[in-house]
Amino acid sequence: MSTLPAVRPQLLDDRFRRGELAFWSLPLAAAFIFPEHLVLGAQVMIAALFALSLDLVLGYAGIVSLGHAAFFGAGAYTAGLLSVSGWGEPLSGLLAAGVVAAALGACQSFLIVRGHGLTRLMVTLGLGLLLHEAANQLSSVTGGTDGLSGMATGKLFGTWSFDLLGRVAYAYSFAVCLGCFLLVRRLVFSPFGLTLRGLRENERRLHALGVPVRRRLVLVYTLAAAIAGVAGALTAQTTEFVGLEVLSFERSAGALVMLVLGGAGRLYGAFVGSVVYMLLQSVSSDLEPSYWQFWMGLTVAVIALWARGGLLGQLERALERSRPEAPEPAPGAGP
Repeated sequence: MSTLPAVRPQLLDDRFRRGELAFWSLPLAAAFIFPEHLVLGAQVMIAALFALSLDLVLGYAGIVSLGHAAFFGAGAYTAGLLSVSGWGEPLSGLLAAGVVAAALGACQSFLIVRGHGLTRLMVTLGLGLLLHEAANQLSSVTGGTDGLSGMATGKLFGTWSFDLLGRVAYAYSFAVCLGCFLLVRRLVFSPFGLTLRGLRENERRLHALGVPVRRRLVLVYTLAAAIAGVAGALTAQTTEFVGLEVLSFERSAGALVMLVLGGAGRLYGAFVGSVVYMLLQSVSSDLEPSYWQFWMGLTVAVIALWARGGLLGQLERALERSRPEAPEPAPGAGP
C-alpha cells in the first residue's frame, strides 16, 4: 500500500511568486521616492487598468477590439454625471460606473460573438464611434466638446479629501488597480481562464468539444467592459473632469499599443506597457513637441518588430536561454 501523500492536481499554478510581490512594492516605493509625480503615477495606473481590461478580451479570449474606449467613457460619464447631480461619493460612483459599463458590454457582446476576425474588429470600432458621436450630440447632458465640468468628488470613506498633490488619488488608484488585478489574475488561473486560452487558439475545436463558446465570450467581454468602466470612473474622479476624449479612438488605440509594448496575454504586460508608453510619450514630446508622434510611432514599430510578444515576451525568451540545460542520461542508465 502506497504511503505517498495525496496530491491535489492543478491545471495552472496560481501561487504568488517573489517577483510579483516585488513588482507591486514598486508603486509603494515610488510614492516616497517621487512624491512630486503622484498625479502622473495615478494616471499611469489608470491607463494600466484600462489596458488590463483590453488584455482580458484580446490576450486571452482573442477578441481584437478598437472600440474599447466605449466602456471607459461610459464609466467616466457615469461617475461624472453622478458627481454633477450631487452624488460625489467615490466608491458608489465607481460601482455604478462598473455596472453601467458591464451592461453596455453585455449588450455589445451579443453582436461581437456573431462575427469572427475582421468582422469583430469593425463592429467594435463602429460601436465605439457611434457612442462618441452620441456623446457629442447630447451636449446638454455630456457637455459636448466643452466637457463635463462642475464635478466635485467627495471624501474617500468620508475622511480623506482629494488634494492637489495627488496623494489620496494615488493611493485610491493603486488600491482599485490592485483589487481588479487580483480578480483578473484569479480568473486567468482558473479553469475558466484555461478555456479562454483555448478560445484564442482554436474556437471551433472547443465548440466541437461541447464548450459553451458564446456564453464564455459574453461573460469575459462583460467583465472586461466593467473593469474598463471602473478605470474611466477613476479618471473622472481623480481629475474632476470628463471630456469627449474618454470615448475617442485614440484612447482605444493607446491601450492596444500598451499591450503591444508590454506583451498581450501575460497579465503584467498591461502594466509594463503602460509605463513604457507614458515614458515614451513624455520623452518624445520633450525632445520634439511638433513631431513627437513620429518618434513615438518609430519606437513602437521597432519594439514590435524586435520583441515579438512585447518586452515581457523578450524577457521570457532571454530567461529561457540563460537556464542551464538538463544533462542527458548516461547510456544504459535506468529511468
